Amino acid sequence: MENSGEISEKQMKYTASSIGATYQTPSLNSCINEAMIGEVVSSTGSYAPLSGRFWSAGDYEDQPNTQSTSHNFGNRLCVHPKFLHSNATSHKWVFGAIAELLDNAFDEVSNGATFVKIDKLSNQHSGKASLLIQDDGGGMDPILLRRCMSFGFSNKEASSSIGQYGNGFKTSTMRLGADAIVFTRCMKRSVLTQSVGLLSYTFLRQEAYNDVVVPAVDYSFDPSHGVLTKLFHNSEEQFFSNLSVLLKWSPFLTENGLLENFNDMGSHGTKIIIYNLWHNDTGETELDFETDEKDILISGAPNQVRTNSICLQKTQNHIARRLCYSLRVYCSILYLHMPDNFKIILRGCEVEHHYIARDLKYCECVKYRPHVGGKIEAEVVTTIGFLKEFPHVNVHGFNIYYMNRLILPFHHVASHRGKGVVGVLEVNYLKPTHDKQGFERSSLYEKLETRLKQMTYEYWAHHSHLVGYEKKIPGSAAHQSVAHPLHPSSGCSIMPIPVNTSTTSIDTTCMVSIPGKSIINHNASSVLGMKRRPEESIEKKESPRKQTHYSLGKDAIEETKFQSEASNSAGWQKGVDIKALIQENIEAHEECLEHERIQKELLCKVEKLKQELEQVQHHFTKLSNELIMNGSKMEACVKFESDNKFLKGFYV
Repeated sequence: MENSGEISEKQMKYTASSIGATYQTPSLNSCINEAMIGEVVSSTGSYAPLSGRFWSAGDYEDQPNTQSTSHNFGNRLCVHPKFLHSNATSHKWVFGAIAELLDNAFDEVSNGATFVKIDKLSNQHSGKASLLIQDDGGGMDPILLRRCMSFGFSNKEASSSIGQYGNGFKTSTMRLGADAIVFTRCMKRSVLTQSVGLLSYTFLRQEAYNDVVVPAVDYSFDPSHGVLTKLFHNSEEQFFSNLSVLLKWSPFLTENGLLENFNDMGSHGTKIIIYNLWHNDTGETELDFETDEKDILISGAPNQVRTNSICLQKTQNHIARRLCYSLRVYCSILYLHMPDNFKIILRGCEVEHHYIARDLKYCECVKYRPHVGGKIEAEVVTTIGFLKEFPHVNVHGFNIYYMNRLILPFHHVASHRGKGVVGVLEVNYLKPTHDKQGFERSSLYEKLETRLKQMTYEYWAHHSHLVGYEKKIPGSAAHQSVAHPLHPSSGCSIMPIPVNTSTTSIDTTCMVSIPGKSIINHNASSVLGMKRRPEESIEKKESPRKQTHYSLGKDAIEETKFQSEASNSAGWQKGVDIKALIQENIEAHEECLEHERIQKELLCKVEKLKQELEQVQHHFTKLSNELIMNGSKMEACVKFESDNKFLKGFYV
């Protein structure tokens, strides 16, 4: 909080008596949906019971109410309160909603943010738990607050920020609880403003509004007098009307209690308090604050199964399983790279950043360049290897990041032949879904899944002998792996790889160097025997992010089968799927024909351009000759005129 400038911490704190009532009307930008943050008038609707369960909270009958807001703003688009609920259903997983709010704080690193704090608060009205998310970023002035709480506005650059759609705040807060109150302070042009806004589904439901109304009040701080001044954008009556709604429907009973939330904020920052948290089907709050005082869990998380099985014990405790119900674990891998000057503080303790690639052994880096229409769309480097605990841990899959943000953790693309194989990659050329828990099902994404599945099988085929399985690679000696076994503690390293020149590929792939290691470059066909598009079916499994009931019995059965496989070092001898190879060859042949056709068209185009070039050169030569001839004539004329002048002078 040292960056509060000339305003001291003592000046930041105040009492209700220090609040002036000076009338000021700053000019708000016309693009703000100011009508939505309009004057709140009394409602004629009757109270309707509000379901505590999120998935049934949108089921209610509208009450007649013709006075939703004041009509000082002309014609505008109305948004029904039910849209707040339906809009939030894009988040199937409660931790995904929290991640959205963390993204907003992470994007504030460029504005000086050094932390984001997640904690539990107690509701002053009901005594129930509330969720606090606070950062020390740039904060929002009155204009930005209204943009944040309106729909579809975003001023973030897609190339540098995680969020793009301007919808994350509404979907995430309404997915976590029925109500959210925002406190934000901003220092701009040496003027400090602080604002409070309320997005309350309870308020809109109970008052039977048929339009979304977000009451907000603003203040400015005058360092010369050390007092806080109310800002009246439209009228003093509107300010106090909005303030009365804030005090009635927020956890704070007085204006002084409301403003005390700014005391720990410094000169800039944002604090979000989400209350009336949603419950699950059993009547418990979806967020469990009681089981672990240093963590926030999802209610109904599986208990540890007492077993003598080392495999089951290690699998249960692995990060891939725990991230589904532990916010601390999920936050530790949420960002691929964490800035040195930024930290996530969960319930008073800093979250230790975890880089999944460091958990791998015998790892390699594979470069993938997806092609669309003969054009390279991007370049993706995938770090792939066996987990250090394998074969004692039954975990596999790829951790796919977008713009430094985890979208799919341990995403399964392969079957049993990929056990223990884990990868990490960042794909900034794809488009994530709005809840950032998956990617749009585009052709590029399907190609990526196919490539990752292929990569998994090839890595397993050439490295499984290093973890106790028998090496069984069909074909000639060209297929044999020349990788040398390393001790599991050696961690990631780049090793020689087999060369298979019998296959072709359009996607260019190569091994990428790690400092201190040699660089190995091959065509896609020569890296791990990579082939074009194997026709194995891609398993479409549910993301582990989705909040579900966990079946421990099924896991135990799977672990028993897994232990049986791992104990037999010669247990894997599955041959190549002939049908898949045949189909692959057919597709490769069709691609070759297509590229031959394109090549012919290009050759014809080249010949045509050569002819046009010859014609242009001929025309250029002709014009040059004419220019030379005209130049000679001009010189002769000039000489003739000069001679005439000389003769005339001679005779004179």
